[in-house]
Amino acid sequence: MGEGELPLELPLTGGSRFVRACLRRAVDRPPVWFLRQAGRYMAEYREVRKHHSLVEICKRPELAAEVTITAAEKLEVDAAIIFADLLLPLEPMGLDFEFVAGDGPVVHHPLRTVEDIDRLRTDRAGALEYVAAAIEKVAGHFGDRMGMIGFCGAPYTLASYMIEGGGSRNYIFTKQMMYGETSAWQRLLDKLVVVLTAYCRQQVDAGADVIQIFDSWAGSLGVADYREYVLPVTKRLVRAVQEMGVPVIYFGVDTASLLPAMRETGADVIGLDWRVELDAAWRGLDYACAVQGNLDPITLFAPEPVLEARVKGILAAADGRAGHIFNLGHGIVPGTPVENVQAVVRMVKAMGPQFAARRAQAGTEAAHG
Repeated sequence: MGEGELPLELPLTGGSRFVRACLRRAVDRPPVWFLRQAGRYMAEYREVRKHHSLVEICKRPELAAEVTITAAEKLEVDAAIIFADLLLPLEPMGLDFEFVAGDGPVVHHPLRTVEDIDRLRTDRAGALEYVAAAIEKVAGHFGDRMGMIGFCGAPYTLASYMIEGGGSRNYIFTKQMMYGETSAWQRLLDKLVVVLTAYCRQQVDAGADVIQIFDSWAGSLGVADYREYVLPVTKRLVRAVQEMGVPVIYFGVDTASLLPAMRETGADVIGLDWRVELDAAWRGLDYACAVQGNLDPITLFAPEPVLEARVKGILAAADGRAGHIFNLGHGIVPGTPVENVQAVVRMVKAMGPQFAARRAQAGTEAAHG
């Protein structure tokens, strides 16, 4: 089906609309969902957190499914993303971590030597089946009403956590290993791909329609370093997931300079953060993939007229082109008014069809020249 053609099977469900957009197929409007749509900004989630830690929620499928479903239904989005954490694969590989108030995740014994890397296990991905069990519950609940998104951290981002011991400003230890112990660096990435591939397969088998790969720290790299040390292994992971029969969304923060290189991973969708202009970024990608984004999360604190103007601006930048998924340029932050998040969904649903219809009309007129 060519760009601009209206789909034949209207009306679309949230699930079919979302997957079609990931594959750059025509839809009646852009699908909409939000990064970190289940979180502390929502009272229902805060209530669950009174009784359970973040990791406990992740590891108990009934709780992970509950917070995933509650957020998606309250916002009336087109897709639900499973509640989990990027660092979960570290534990079966042999690295313990915990979340420390004020510091975020802390890896107690970070990788600093070749011997540390050699000790990592790759044969225990089955220990992560609790995430798949939660996906199965959510997918069973929604059916095709919503898309089901599974996810994992990208090899570079997980490697940097494992080496630095947590978040970092300069990634000194990570880059020291990249530059000075390249064979050890490659061995670490290879081990991560083995585990992440198995982890993603569990999620797809459980009902995930799409896998999002988060490269949260890719923006710490220059283009040359990304191409040499990160792109090849990321491409391997993307291709492995696509061979499971699902599209891949690839997202990083502060990655404007990396977008053309990120496109070379072959991901079906490239996530855009809020620092780039959507139309310019998409044009720079030659419209060769779908794009996701890219409202500034802090705009959700703005008065409704400002919010509406920003939403309309993003829809206008996408111009009804097949392959746009409306989202934020990063996750919803604590304190965000829930009613503003809900308002954005209503705005996209109200305004989105106008841009899609305009694009379809232009395509029809061009075809009949």
